[in-house]
Amino acid sequence: MSLQRISAEEALNQLASFSCVIDARSEGEYAEDCLPGAVNWPSLHDDERKIVGTSYKQINQFEAKKLGAALVSHNISAHIHREVLDKPREWQPLIYCWRGGKRSGSLALVLDQIGFKVTLIDGGYKAFRAALVANLAQLAARHHYRVVCGPTGSGKTRLLQALAAQGAQVLDLEALAQHRSSVLGMIPGVAQPSQKAFDSRIWAVLQNFDAARPIYIESESKKVGNVAVPDGLITAMRASPCLRIDLPEAERVAMLLEDYDFFVRDIDFFCERLSALSEARGRDTVADWQARSRNGDVASVVQELLAKHYDPGYLQSMRRNFTQYETARALAPRSHTAQAMDELARSLLAEA
Repeated sequence: MSLQRISAEEALNQLASFSCVIDARSEGEYAEDCLPGAVNWPSLHDDERKIVGTSYKQINQFEAKKLGAALVSHNISAHIHREVLDKPREWQPLIYCWRGGKRSGSLALVLDQIGFKVTLIDGGYKAFRAALVANLAQLAARHHYRVVCGPTGSGKTRLLQALAAQGAQVLDLEALAQHRSSVLGMIPGVAQPSQKAFDSRIWAVLQNFDAARPIYIESESKKVGNVAVPDGLITAMRASPCLRIDLPEAERVAMLLEDYDFFVRDIDFFCERLSALSEARGRDTVADWQARSRNGDVASVVQELLAKHYDPGYLQSMRRNFTQYETARALAPRSHTAQAMDELARSLLAEA
């Protein structure tokens, strides 16, 4: 037998060395969060876990174990037929479940008996999660950052995308959070990840970055929609040098109309989201914005959103939270277009 066990801390550092990382938990557990790059081979599916749990509570432990064993055996057989028959002897999987117990152990035992070199994570996902959280704070402190600042619509995300396309290290928190970080930042039809999954996504990106090179990152607040930026990362960001994009208001409005075109195409959805501003801006103001939007005057509504909602608190927030904002280098792209941001990214990287 070649079955091995490693600690969660060892798994953090060795993920890339395995042929495959297998999550033996149910689909629902996997969807909430998983190890970076893991594939899901449920030993028990969501509905089966409920059935076994009910048997455990309403009948007894022995009967529940028999039922569970039958279900697990069936599922492992299906995984073998679907995923394993074409694998070479050198294939080396890393397997885990919730605590590294029966579900991952059963799958690992079968694969081990076939002749594969199989590794289990001691303590399973629960231990790995604790190790990742601790390591994430260390990773965040190890790197150095260039914080891209600028009021709403100034092109921060476009600049980050241009920098990434040209080979810079970019940590795009809004992309990882699947949210544009404002009351209007929800992306239609796109669910945000769980907090655990958001943390894992950040860790996976930072893990692959070179600590000798800067990371470009946007000046996010603590929350990006419903998820929070990890404490260690937000602390490092707020102490880092800043780059400030200056873009005329008309260009900002044009950019927002392009980037939030789904609001222009679905005015009812836009008006629904505007309702969230009633307490902050007043019902009469919001009702006026909604009426003008329905009449086709979205551009003037966006302009007033900048002037009355987004901009007033921006400078105060930046000065309060980012210690080097006052000495930020000013950047003046020639326009809001992607081409202009590409030019700006090239000039920044040429100077680096």
